[in-house]
Amino acid sequence: MALRPEPTAPFHSVQYALRVLETVSKYGDGVTGARIARETGLPAGHLAPLLLTLRREGYVEEVGDGAYVVGASLLLLGSGAARRQALEGRLQNTLAELRDAVGAAVYLSRYTDGEVSVVQVADGPLTPAVNEWVDFRSAAHASAAGKCLLAQLDHDARRDHVSRHRPARLTSRTITDEKILFSQLDAQAATVPVLDLQEYAVGTVCAAVPLTAGSSAGCLALSLPIQEAHRLRSAAETLSRRAAPVLLALAL
Repeated sequence: MALRPEPTAPFHSVQYALRVLETVSKYGDGVTGARIARETGLPAGHLAPLLLTLRREGYVEEVGDGAYVVGASLLLLGSGAARRQALEGRLQNTLAELRDAVGAAVYLSRYTDGEVSVVQVADGPLTPAVNEWVDFRSAAHASAAGKCLLAQLDHDARRDHVSRHRPARLTSRTITDEKILFSQLDAQAATVPVLDLQEYAVGTVCAAVPLTAGSSAGCLALSLPIQEAHRLRSAAETLSRRAAPVLLALAL
């Protein structure tokens, strides 16, 4: 599987955050923001909001005199099974915060070994998850998450996928023509959320934003009942703005 070039924000923010965490990890007794700026080369305008995000996520803690040390969330990420469990817990908490922020069920999906998979979901009584009436692995052409993942693949990888999962008509809005589908995927800007306007299921609208990290294609998605379709774009924009903590957790 080959990926298309990575989009920019919030991905550059994550790269900067990793540099900050690497610097903080070197100083067990704490390191000042000024030293972090010198060692990472980040201007104060970039560093201050990054440190605020890292503190909020628990990756760093501020001690006396404006110094920073490694936070509890980072310490929990040990190795092996413990690391995997801690990461899953951290991701679930982050997804739950996103669910509450956008007022919709939120999904973390990845494209692994040629298949679409929903890795984690955060839903609730007021934000129910979409009914998976057709296996998401067979509906990448119709769902926002699936299209977002396919948009991150190169042409050959997409062709391989649709050769194994022929696009079927799920609703009257489903795109089944391969040329039209690929044309839309090529025209999809990385900074613009991918939308599903009742293409997967009648009565449901969805949006997804990419989470490309290294050689793995991923995305964050949300779903809303058609009665709340007027909130879809603003919710998707919020999802995109707050994607960095999820990507950071995946990158650690």
